[in-house]
Amino acid sequence: MIVPRGPDAASGSVRSSDRARVIGKRVDEAFRAFVGHARFPCLAAKGAVRRRNHELGVYGALASASASDALAADLAVFARQAPPGGDRFTAFVAVFTGRAPASERAFERRLWAQLQRLHERDDPAAGWDPAVSADPDDAHFSFSFGGRAFFVVGLHPHSSRLARRFRWPALVFNPHALFERLRREGRYERLRAEIRERDIALQGRPNPNLADFGERSEARQYSGRDTTAVEWRCPFHRVTR
Repeated sequence: MIVPRGPDAASGSVRSSDRARVIGKRVDEAFRAFVGHARFPCLAAKGAVRRRNHELGVYGALASASASDALAADLAVFARQAPPGGDRFTAFVAVFTGRAPASERAFERRLWAQLQRLHERDDPAAGWDPAVSADPDDAHFSFSFGGRAFFVVGLHPHSSRLARRFRWPALVFNPHALFERLRREGRYERLRAEIRERDIALQGRPNPNLADFGERSEARQYSGRDTTAVEWRCPFHRVTR
């Protein structure tokens, strides 16, 4: 667990390391309870949290400059230390305790603003993960940071998907290498089917945005908002340096 950093990591200023640890522990406990609920559908997330294989960082307002600086530093460490071959279920969870966006659309805008600002703070020497595309319109797109591809899951209080409805805005960075390893081992399809069945049992209907990697850009899935019936363009763009 990474304790809150920066002056806006909670309501009011973080006045001591003790206060920061208390906030971090409270947020981590809330996240573990959210994922650990019996009806929570994602079995991969359950496994990572149960084994304490996740890192959790607490920041201020989603997409703010201070949160972006702190998150970029923490995610760079995670990208370097995560198993390169996807050898275990692991994830980096960034929770933002500043004021939550007021709607799904507002959250989606802030999510992409946050990913854009992270990208602009990435080490140019790390490059984009060569296993995925940097074009958000490409069916093989995945967000990359520190040279590692991540599937990003957005959570927030106003999500229409129950599995995404968390007390604070949060971004979960899941290493793409894990999914590729599961595919190689022939376990991905079964796990995916079980998660989708559980999500339908929770929500009462399937997630309309779901698509497998290589079929349609996963950018549509990051925020959790249903974009299937609208003309939607991802606002993210790669910076050439």
